[in-house]
Amino acid sequence: MNRYPLWKYITVAVALAIGFIYTLPNFFGESPAVQVSSGKATLKVDTKTLDRVEGALKQADVATEGLFLDSNGVKVRLKDTDTQLKVKDLLEKQFNPDAADPQYVVALNLLSSSPKWLTNLYALPMYLGLDLRGGVHFLLQVDMKGALTKRLDSVGADLRSLLRDKNVRHGGIGREGERIIVRFRDNETRSKGRIALEDNQPDLLLADQGEGSDLKLVASLKPEASKRIQEFAIKQNITTLHNRINELGVAEPVIAQQGADRIVVQLPGVQDTAKAKDILGRTATLEIRMVDDAPGALEAAQSGQTPFGTELYTERGGMPLLVKKQVVLTGDRLTDAQPGFDTQTQEPAVHLTLDSTGARIFRDITRENVGKRMAILLIEKNRGEVVTAPVIRAEIGGGRVQISGRMSTVEANDTALLLRAGSLAAPMEIIEERTIGPSLGADNIKKGFNSTMWGFAAIAAFMIAYYMLFGLVSVLALAANLLFLVALLSLLQATLTLPGIAAIALALGMAIDANVLINERIREELRNGSTPQAAIHTGYERAFGTILDSNITTLIAGIALLIFGSGPVRGFAVVHCLGILTSLFSAVVVSRALINLIYGRRRKVESLAIGQVWKPGNAAATSAAK
Repeated sequence: MNRYPLWKYITVAVALAIGFIYTLPNFFGESPAVQVSSGKATLKVDTKTLDRVEGALKQADVATEGLFLDSNGVKVRLKDTDTQLKVKDLLEKQFNPDAADPQYVVALNLLSSSPKWLTNLYALPMYLGLDLRGGVHFLLQVDMKGALTKRLDSVGADLRSLLRDKNVRHGGIGREGERIIVRFRDNETRSKGRIALEDNQPDLLLADQGEGSDLKLVASLKPEASKRIQEFAIKQNITTLHNRINELGVAEPVIAQQGADRIVVQLPGVQDTAKAKDILGRTATLEIRMVDDAPGALEAAQSGQTPFGTELYTERGGMPLLVKKQVVLTGDRLTDAQPGFDTQTQEPAVHLTLDSTGARIFRDITRENVGKRMAILLIEKNRGEVVTAPVIRAEIGGGRVQISGRMSTVEANDTALLLRAGSLAAPMEIIEERTIGPSLGADNIKKGFNSTMWGFAAIAAFMIAYYMLFGLVSVLALAANLLFLVALLSLLQATLTLPGIAAIALALGMAIDANVLINERIREELRNGSTPQAAIHTGYERAFGTILDSNITTLIAGIALLIFGSGPVRGFAVVHCLGILTSLFSAVVVSRALINLIYGRRRKVESLAIGQVWKPGNAAATSAAK
């Protein structure tokens, strides 16, 4: 009756073992480290960078706890913070000899101190949020009006090209506020212009104004188009911020939209506010220029005599490149960039999409410069980098451009990302800034840990005193619940915050309710005259329905918080929902397995150690317990 099959005991044992393994990394803490990552869009951090770091440390006779290369850069694990600061200064001098033009980002970091065998099992600690680890918090305001203005300026140029291509004469095109005014001299021409715009510019709302010889066609963005442009600006800026924050090596940064036009950025573990602001506030623009391939021009530039109207750059691979200063096309005309493959050679390539004006300019330039090289540059802080410099094979029209040759699939993906998200879609400004020190974070962790520990101790003392052996089993099941919950959060690589700690404490209090229901059901069966074995079986069976109902209703509330909440509320809801699921398993399956091990093997059980069963006025129900 009260015996589990062997597979159930094995399932519980395996679950406890897995829970223990994935909880373990959270107790090893973190060790100081220094990270070296790329500070330039076209600069790659690879094994050569790793060798440079290793060589610099050996030359300076600095002992390390580990050195490795990952997707964010080269990381050096160190034994203490003093060595960390020393290594940071050392690598800063080694990799950035010119402080005015840093090639690499050398940043302080923290790495998990978990043993290698745990890391190989993908057993990693939970990330700690800003309130537990310290760091910086920014609230950024996106200039939505600026995004719309930028789009209207682009549309105005498109309209000029469109009317010229359709042979529609006009008296001038200008922007007035959020409207574009196209002037005409007669109704017939205005009607032709209107038809041309309606066929080619579906995002515009057109209205006729004026009379006599001063006829106007007023174009404004449709509400749905304005909303789409603003949403794109937010998403583009968030993508760009993600790319830039990777340079700092921040573990689990929070970059999220708040409201219609604001972005919250939280960088746990970052204390250098000035560095973070510098990274976030960058402005990058894309430029297309022609390469100067005149005989002897490159050699003259390398000798220090740069020809007039040109600049000397370094192409990917380290080859020098002489580029003309005249800008042929800017990134404002680029609407999309996606990685792909050349249809003829099957080599990795980048496919660009230009707007109508950009397509016309690009068609003219490529027609006039077949066989010549064209450089695509990313300009940041008044300094340019050559992303790629392909040869023009033929005239390219239609606004679809392909860049290929001498690039791998990874490089094609990186180049497309740079071209697509290298700059901000709309200007931003920091309207709120907060710095949380690591000491405050450590204090929050201590208080949160103490509150959970004392809460657990109080529950344990009450349960053991009131339910005796069954209370002890309930406490062990509660400990298993805590183990499963922390293991799940670690396995999911969740970010733990103060609300998350509050949810863990609440989960413990709620989880014990299930065991209280089970124990009281068993007591009730004993009062009704059931045998101890029958009381255990019936108590667990009948309590399960009540436990399931109560947990489902609580889970519904948790899911509602998860769906409609944001920030700390959402973090609380995640831990809360996981705690409900783990409590169902631990309170019913784990506790039943322990009780079955204790009582299920006995043929005859005289009494149960479940506390006082007798009640005044119920003399017929004799106590079957101690």
